[in-house]
Amino acid sequence: MSILVCGSLAFDTIMTFEGRFAEQILPSQLHILNVSFLVPGLRREYGGCAGNIAYGLRQLGSSAVPLAMVGNDAQDYLGRLQTLGVNTQFIGITAGNYTAQAMIMTDRDNNQITAFHPGAMSDAHTNAVPTDAGVKLAIISPDGRDAMLQHAQQLHTAGIPFVFDPGQGLPMFNGEELTSFIELASWVTVNDYEGKMLSDRTGLSFEDIAARVNGLIVTLGEQGCEVWEGGQKTSVPGVKAAEVLDPTGCGDAFRAALLHGLSQGWSLPRCAELGNKIGATKIASRGGQNYQFAA
Repeated sequence: MSILVCGSLAFDTIMTFEGRFAEQILPSQLHILNVSFLVPGLRREYGGCAGNIAYGLRQLGSSAVPLAMVGNDAQDYLGRLQTLGVNTQFIGITAGNYTAQAMIMTDRDNNQITAFHPGAMSDAHTNAVPTDAGVKLAIISPDGRDAMLQHAQQLHTAGIPFVFDPGQGLPMFNGEELTSFIELASWVTVNDYEGKMLSDRTGLSFEDIAARVNGLIVTLGEQGCEVWEGGQKTSVPGVKAAEVLDPTGCGDAFRAALLHGLSQGWSLPRCAELGNKIGATKIASRGGQNYQFAA
């Protein structure tokens, strides 16, 4: 089964701050914030939600078809995806823009500060959902605002079930738009912070959201996740990481496992169990899209 992954392809610049953000930022001085962080550790990785999810799907043996836009600086990235067996047919290239760039800084408590330049991602809406590529399942992950809106509608019109994963793109949408995403989607997945924001903006409880889709998954970090189906909650325990090294991308690893399980016809709790396992593997690894795991 081909799985369409709508979202961003980006270059991640990942920096490690050895202190704590909370010790450097004075709450009483936020109105004149002027802070510099010394980051001894720095590396540049292939990233973006679509890229990370596609990588995870291929690690699990599933077919991944990203739908994304990149700039003319992405030839190495496209080559890497092709080497991994990822279908790059529907990745568009736009001239005059850089590929999206994320600058991610992590402190010793695994808190993160991220700056994101969308670049070519802003044109992602010009890349329509393919309806003749054998796609049977999809995900809407963080992307350009117009792209997320249009791709959700296109998937629904084409009768392709999809996961709505707003992630860090959730603040771009108002309550009416988020409610529309829920109505169009087959599943919704958020972390606990995003889940609270989704409920606040739509006025819908988790029970209400779950009643409108096949299932709602709320991830809780090391505490595992909640799976809501038909108004009922199932708690799926977390998997303790062997060592906490880098949380960047573990949410996308969870989404890859979720999609893999759905494509196999698994129950949502079973999908979540694999997601917790894969997320723990990712957080215990370094090197961006270089972690290894077994299904």
